[in-house]
Amino acid sequence: MNSIEIDKSIRFLAKVKMLGLSMLASAFTLSFGQDELPSELPDTFDLNTALSFALYNNFNIRRAIEQIEEQEGIIVEVKARTRPSLTLNADYQRLDEGLSEVVDGFGVASDNTWGISLNLRQALYQGGGIKAALKAQDLTRQSVRLFLESTIMDAMLEVTTRYYGTLLARDQIEVEEQNIELLEETLEDAQNKLKAGFVSDFEVLRAEVLLANAKPALIRRRSAFRVANDQLRRSIGYGNYRRDSNNLEKVPELLGELKYELVAYDLANCLDLALSNRSELERLRLIEEARDAGLEIARSDYRPSVDLIGSYGKRKSNFSESFDDGPEGWTVGVVATWDIFDGAARKGRVRQARSQLEQSRIERDSLRLAIEVEVRQAMSEFQEAEELVNAAAKAVEQAEEALRLADSRYEAGAVNQLDVFEARYALTESRTNRLEANYRHIVAVANLKRAMGEDKTVLDSN
Repeated sequence: MNSIEIDKSIRFLAKVKMLGLSMLASAFTLSFGQDELPSELPDTFDLNTALSFALYNNFNIRRAIEQIEEQEGIIVEVKARTRPSLTLNADYQRLDEGLSEVVDGFGVASDNTWGISLNLRQALYQGGGIKAALKAQDLTRQSVRLFLESTIMDAMLEVTTRYYGTLLARDQIEVEEQNIELLEETLEDAQNKLKAGFVSDFEVLRAEVLLANAKPALIRRRSAFRVANDQLRRSIGYGNYRRDSNNLEKVPELLGELKYELVAYDLANCLDLALSNRSELERLRLIEEARDAGLEIARSDYRPSVDLIGSYGKRKSNFSESFDDGPEGWTVGVVATWDIFDGAARKGRVRQARSQLEQSRIERDSLRLAIEVEVRQAMSEFQEAEELVNAAAKAVEQAEEALRLADSRYEAGAVNQLDVFEARYALTESRTNRLEANYRHIVAVANLKRAMGEDKTVLDSN
């Protein structure tokens, strides 16, 4: 990255401060900009690295940033209406002989005419429309910044969900591998007992079948892990990895665990936080104010407009063909315009603006209700995840004890091999359920935080 790109990164980091994401100042983030993606995957990958990279390269975030740039351009365009315009006009005409005449010996017959002028125009009064337009665009700029804020939060939630989904796929592979190791031990034990004459060929065959039936599950888990990795790449905006044989199928070591952390939330408090924190509500409030200004813009058409005009120019003399003999000088004046009747076009524009204002109010009330429903749904999913985690943890403890008892009784000859397999299968299933429960709990907490507007991105207003 060159010095210009580093400066851009530093300026962006000064504007975007993600609460709790200190990784934004890390070397990884500063190493890659929007125009310079890494040539290969890193050897290790953690959640902070994924979030940092997504902040710069997620496509939705990049689009939202460009929308801010677009809005800045619109503001420049509107502000231009408050400033004087300066134009240079020039003309030259060739005349037919029939249009050239001399009156009583005055003047010189000429077959051409020309002129050049520098013209100035400054709006003095536009019925309040310019002031209202500036206010509307400034409010729109603030709303676009809030849109970027919510876009970043949505992207961070997506990356978090994808990352832990990849961890889940990774850990599910480990559970299936442990299950296969147990089945291989069972097969080896059956083979040894067959040699000693304690069991028949049937016991060995059954162990081989059980082992063969367990391998497809491992294959599916590995495939799911590859898919989860690709989905994570898409979420963070990583699209420029090398195609050489050493890097094409490279999978970095994922850091982190699907750990359950005890947290508590109160529904009433969550609802209050959501209604005060969510940038989407604030954004619609600003849009409502902008549309109120838009109504004022429409009403300004009923008022007169006044412009100051001035020019300095030179034109061809009527008495000489010489350029130096042409008269030159300045003019200054005031032009006022007032549309008396325009076929009710102004009335139609005012009606549209009033309707747009009312629509924004309805949309804001609708979003408020939608946020409340979103929080309630997220709280319900969080409570469900809490119960599933507790149930899954208890089930693992019971399955581990059941397997220990089955192994000891099998060694004593009290149960057959099928009973041991059933105990081992139950343990594998309970471990898988615990992983999924922990994953759902992590995602539920992340969704609830997003619904409340926690970990909000703070954008510099400058």
